[in-house]
Amino acid sequence: MKTEIMNNLDDVLLYLKWGNISNDYFGHSRSWIYQRLNGYDGNGKPCELTDAQKETLRNALHDIADRIHAAADKI
Repeated sequence: MKTEIMNNLDDVLLYLKWGNISNDYFGHSRSWIYQRLNGYDGNGKPCELTDAQKETLRNALHDIADRIHAAADKI
């Protein structure tokens, strides 16, 4: 079953490099963010992003969107 975050990200999941987002914005590995987005930790126990991490992810997605818009405007 998909987490709420994964459902909300469904339209963009394939277009983002989650390893880069995890490393650049959180300082963690690709597996770390996949585990959190899918609702478990490295030991298979239930785990999700904290409210602060959700805010970081929200800001990261806004930052990436702004950079995409800027790149599109240059074309």
